[in-house]
Amino acid sequence: CSAGANKPVLTLFTKKPCPLCDEAKEVLEPYKRRFILQEVDITLPENSAWYDKYKYDIPVFHLNGKFLMKHRVDIQKFEDQLRKVELERE
Repeated sequence: CSAGANKPVLTLFTKKPCPLCDEAKEVLEPYKRRFILQEVDITLPENSAWYDKYKYDIPVFHLNGKFLMKHRVDIQKFEDQLRKVELERE
């Protein structure tokens, strides 16, 4: 089994341009080996439900499909939740 298979998935709901999203990705850079980053462009037609939900709130992050945070990275919350998810998988 590959190591990537059991890494948590961090989903970033974003659109172009999104300076806050770029900033958030920089903040998360030191952690990037611990999760898989999946970006969802909310302006794409297939993502219109996310657009309706998050158009005023990006960046929005979900961890393993669960809402985690929006607007800015709350690094404490992120670390706590990431650690929790990692422990559940051991």
